[in-house]
Amino acid sequence: MPRLELTITADTLSDDSKQELMRDLGATLLRWEGAPDTEFFRSITWAHLRELPAEAILTPDGVAEPHAVVDVTVPAGALSERRKAGMVEDTTKLILEATGWGQDAGVRVWTLIHEVAEGSWGAAGQIVHFEELRAAAKAEREEAGTGREKVPAAATSKEEAPA
Repeated sequence: MPRLELTITADTLSDDSKQELMRDLGATLLRWEGAPDTEFFRSITWAHLRELPAEAILTPDGVAEPHAVVDVTVPAGALSERRKAGMVEDTTKLILEATGWGQDAGVRVWTLIHEVAEGSWGAAGQIVHFEELRAAAKAEREEAGTGREKVPAAATSKEEAPA
């Protein structure tokens, strides 16, 4: 159940590039987390876009050059150091391509990774345990479409939820 939020200067992206970038960032997060690329895991990987007016993005010296911050939230331990580094590199590349800022602007793209401790993530009014997500990922890999049943918070009916 990873999520990401891109905060970026308003009017930096076209409407089409916003949609494409957010889809690409979500897919990148899934890939580096090692989750299966299935309908279920795509449906619980959320990507939020927050645009701020240029005058709301400041440095101590005043208005800053346009920049982007990608906040990524994942279960604790979901990303090794290697996976974190790969995700930071890929998110930076995607943003630089979408904005047309060029490689020299890489310092204006930050990726911040937040890890949520076991027992601290809730959905559908209940705690989501990371072992349930691992079991769901395994089920999705072995039999397409069976992972949802492994996560009680994702069950669409009481009959689907494991006891």
